Amino acid sequence: MRTLTRTTTEERRRLPLSTADVAVRAADEAEGAERFHGYAAKFNSRTAIGNPLRWGFYEEIAPGAFTKTLQEGDARFLVDHDSYYVVSRVSAGSLALAEDAMGLPVDSVLDPALSYVNDLKANVRNGNITGMSFGFYVLKDQWSTETIDTSEGPAEVEVRRILEVRLIEVSAVTFPAYEDTEAELASVASALVQRGDQAAIERRARWRPELRDLLQLVDTDPAASSSRSTGALDADTSTAPELTAVGSEPGESTRETSTPETPAAPAAPEPAETTRVDRDARALRMKGLAARYGLPAARS
Repeated sequence: MRTLTRTTTEERRRLPLSTADVAVRAADEAEGAERFHGYAAKFNSRTAIGNPLRWGFYEEIAPGAFTKTLQEGDARFLVDHDSYYVVSRVSAGSLALAEDAMGLPVDSVLDPALSYVNDLKANVRNGNITGMSFGFYVLKDQWSTETIDTSEGPAEVEVRRILEVRLIEVSAVTFPAYEDTEAELASVASALVQRGDQAAIERRARWRPELRDLLQLVDTDPAASSSRSTGALDADTSTAPELTAVGSEPGESTRETSTPETPAAPAAPEPAETTRVDRDARALRMKGLAARYGLPAARS
């Protein structure tokens, strides 16, 4: 088990309506307006991110994970993570965020002068808003391995416990948590880049080969390189295979280069123009992959 303390990419987690306890309630008579209430996160609630038995993991948020960020930050309340639809803000006094025994409750003013706030109230009442979410950077997390019972016998799974975050925003969201595999894969990808453990990516890439492309993005992320050079990551990557991208579409698998036991014959030099075109195509591919998963773009 080890604790990492490196921040890289923004992550998002969602709670379905039944767990988030979303409601629009009448405010005090003096305020003369309604307020939004709900939970953006729940403590010690284990969630499957992807398929924990193959390419995913279990995750839970530790009590106190928001303590520091609530003292120092200025979070906003949005609709569907869209900064255009700002409902309230901590510094404006219209948004109250404070940890309690269960998690991160949200208490927000609902200004009827904002047309989309009226839409939000109607969507909550009609059941069109299906939960809550929060956008955050992980400042400290802890990975461990546990054995669980499955229909096929005992199996080892990894558990990520989030100890401290930097909160960016909370959102009322239209879609429930991880409605499709693409969303789950993006969440796994962000967590693995933050973790910076090449071996962890490789283990999951056996089941989802597209994750192997994340190695290229990790290697070009200055924060990741800094953490490796200062010893923040203790995974042994000296024996990891060198990987070369194949194809020009995001999501395709990569291949391993020839091993020392079977050295490849020297390749004939390519024309300069062909090399430049290939390099540009690869750069575009990696840029597209970064945009797809919300990861740092590779530097040229």
